[in-house]
Amino acid sequence: MAPRTAQDPIRDDISSVVYGRTMPEVITVTELNSLVKDLFAKTPTLNDIWVSGEISGLRKYPSGYYFVLKDPSSEIHAVMFTYARGRIDFEPQENMKVRAFGSIGMYVPRGTYQFIVETMAKSGIGDRYMAFEALKKKLGEEGLFDASHKRPIPQYPKTIGVVTSQSGAVIHDIITTSASRYTADILLAPAMVQGDGAAQSIVAGIETLNRAGVDVIIVGRGGGSIEDLWAFNEEIVARAIYNSKAPVVSAVGHETDFTIADFVADLRAPTPTGAAALILRDKAEISAQIESLGSRMQRAMSSTIGNMRHSFEVLDSKLDPRRALDELGMHSIHLDDLSRSASHSLSSTLNEMRVRFITVDSRLQPSRALDDVHAMGDTVEASLERIRTDTLAILDRSNDRLDRVGDLPEKGIDTILQSKETALASDSRQLEGLNPLNVLSRGYAMITSSDGKVVTTAEGLEKGEEVGIHLRDGTAKATIKSKEMKR
Repeated sequence: MAPRTAQDPIRDDISSVVYGRTMPEVITVTELNSLVKDLFAKTPTLNDIWVSGEISGLRKYPSGYYFVLKDPSSEIHAVMFTYARGRIDFEPQENMKVRAFGSIGMYVPRGTYQFIVETMAKSGIGDRYMAFEALKKKLGEEGLFDASHKRPIPQYPKTIGVVTSQSGAVIHDIITTSASRYTADILLAPAMVQGDGAAQSIVAGIETLNRAGVDVIIVGRGGGSIEDLWAFNEEIVARAIYNSKAPVVSAVGHETDFTIADFVADLRAPTPTGAAALILRDKAEISAQIESLGSRMQRAMSSTIGNMRHSFEVLDSKLDPRRALDELGMHSIHLDDLSRSASHSLSSTLNEMRVRFITVDSRLQPSRALDDVHAMGDTVEASLERIRTDTLAILDRSNDRLDRVGDLPEKGIDTILQSKETALASDSRQLEGLNPLNVLSRGYAMITSSDGKVVTTAEGLEKGEEVGIHLRDGTAKATIKSKEMKR
């Protein structure tokens, strides 16, 4: 754009209108704004020009895009109507650097001028956006955004601290919202929320509320451009939120706005009004919950009382005297059964033991033992008699055979007879040795105690005890005067 000459057309046009006779002495505001609009339209240096800047505060409406073009020192409102949208091949974005082509125009009803964009081209990412991403990366790597550092929000806070503008709508919205919710004291720490010194003011508010001992802190402001919200993207604010003793809720801008404070805070609210709704529970909700808990408690109590009543009825039936007598009768019957079974078992056992005792006792009685000896002797005598008879029969048969074989040599016959007699004598000796009577005949005797039991060891005898001595031909009585044990 070429520099203006000494003869400035804008100044000349204004002079001709103000000082000329064509302009009445008093005009309306609308006439003034219309005049300015005509001046913009007639000034070549304000039409069909390229302007470079960064998009901020972008809003999209059916009529087109509304945004601010800015550089580090200044800004201007701009609009790109829908008819011009087809001239670009990209979607305008927040913080995008562009070169916009258009003209200055006046919106008469509001008396504001703006840059009307006919087309534009991308030229890079905005400086603030780059600074935002750099700080976000730095703090993220340090762990300030980690979920492990997030503190829980008290369910029923008693005191809520708010860091925001004293004159803004935020504190008013929070107070209005809290009126219908769980009661809590609200303590305001007034702070600047945009412009130079805003970050330091927000940090001071957080520190002041921590010293006051509030339960939770809301840090926020209303919506705006990235420049308006920039104080909440400052590193000192992020570290103050991270180091806060009380949990912090970030409520900055609209739901689509994100700041560094949102990432480091313990909870992000979509709006300042939403922050109060998140922290304070609705009274109706609490009442409904109390009612629900009361109903549950009533059902639980009814169930418990029913169970206790049932248990009591069971116990009462067990403690009923008639029931007790019935139970006692059943136990008596069972006891009788057990007694009969035990008596029968005892009788069987005693009978079995009696039979076994009689058997053993009979075996141990001396008379029975002598009877057994005599019986064995009779058996031996019978055996000997049978042997003699058999031998005589054999001899008779042998004599018959000798008679039939008289021609055999006499010596052979004698040898056979001698062999038979030798065998007979050997068998006789063996039988005689087995005869139990011979044991007593050789001088041995059997001793029994006073109760008739056979004594086999000296240990079983006592001095002065009377014993029986059984010999081959009779029995004698004796008294023990002394005893000597073998070592």
